[in-house]
Amino acid sequence: MARPKMLKLREVLEEIDISRAAFYRMRARGQAPRLQKLPNGHVRVSRADLDAWWETCEERAA
Repeated sequence: MARPKMLKLREVLEEIDISRAAFYRMRARGQAPRLQKLPNGHVRVSRADLDAWWETCEERAA
């Protein structure tokens, strides 16, 4: 069974085209994709979580 694709925060920021500060403001409001913190302190976002987040953005815009 393959592991889910995990994206670095930099990759997520590039894809959704926002700054790190804007991302963390969205996260504080509960409006950002779910983060997973690694033991070394780095964070990742699963591709599935990011895709699900995109879908909720599209639903809100419709």
